[in-house]
Amino acid sequence: MTNARTESTILSNGVKMPWLGLGVWKVKDDGEAERTVTSAIEAGYRSIDTAAAYNNEEGVGAGIRNSGITRDEIFVTTKIWNSAQGYESSLAAFEESRKKLGLDVVDLLLIHWPVKEKYKETWRALEKLYRDGYVRAIGVSNFQIHHLRDVIASGEFVPMVNQVEFHPLLTQTELLSFTKSNKIQLEAWSPLMQGNLDHSILAEIGAKYGKSPAQVVLRWDLQNGVITIPKSTNPVRIKENADIFDFSLTAEEISQISALNRDQRFGSDPDNFNF
Repeated sequence: MTNARTESTILSNGVKMPWLGLGVWKVKDDGEAERTVTSAIEAGYRSIDTAAAYNNEEGVGAGIRNSGITRDEIFVTTKIWNSAQGYESSLAAFEESRKKLGLDVVDLLLIHWPVKEKYKETWRALEKLYRDGYVRAIGVSNFQIHHLRDVIASGEFVPMVNQVEFHPLLTQTELLSFTKSNKIQLEAWSPLMQGNLDHSILAEIGAKYGKSPAQVVLRWDLQNGVITIPKSTNPVRIKENADIFDFSLTAEEISQISALNRDQRFGSDPDNFNF
C-alpha cells in the first residue's frame, strides 16, 4: 500500500526524499512545534521542513526525538537565513541550526532566498558541508531560472532541490520545466494557497473522488512531479493532507487545475524582496 511513509523520489545524488512533508512556518516553539511534529510523524509523515528563520528548530528536534521513529527514517530540511548569508557566516549558521535540531547530520540544507551578491558564496559553504558529510543533500529556495543558472555556472554541484511557491494560481511552468531538465527536484511551499481553495473545479474534482479541495491540490502537486509540504498544526488536517496516495487525477483534470494559473503570489517575489 502506498502512503506518505513509503512514497519517495530519488534526488540527483541518489538520496531518497519523501513526496510529502510537513511545513512548520509560523509554528511556535512553545511546545506547539514539538506537538505538531510528533502528531505528523504519527500520521505517517517522514519529512519535516523547518528553517532558522522559523525559530522552531529546537521544537522540531524534540518532536522527532519523541516520535519513537528511528532517525534514519525521518528526512529533515532546514535553511540558511538571509542575514547569515556569505561563506563563513553560513557555516556558523548551519552549526547553530544543527545544535538546535539536536542532529549530527541534516538531510537537506537550503539557501532560503537568493540574496544578491551573497548567494554564490553561501552556495560554496553548502557545497563544503555536503562534501564534509554534514548534510546529505543541498539545494535552494525561491530561486528563479537566472539564479539557478548562476549557481550552476559558478558551483561544483547542481542544486538537488529548489523549494518555491507553487500552486494552481502560480504554476511556474517554465521554472518546472527548467528544473526537470537539470535534474533539480522542485518542491512546493504554500501549496494550499494559504487557504484560498474556493475554486469550483477543485470542489467538483474532489466530489468525484471523495476528497477535499486541499487533497486534490496536493495530488496535483505530486502528479506534476513536485514535492509538497503543506503546513498545519491541526492533527485532523495533518492526517487529511497525507491521505492523497489512494487516487489519481486524469490528465484532463490536471490541465483543468493548471488552467487556474494567474501567476499570483501570496509570498514575496524572489526578484524583488527586501528582507
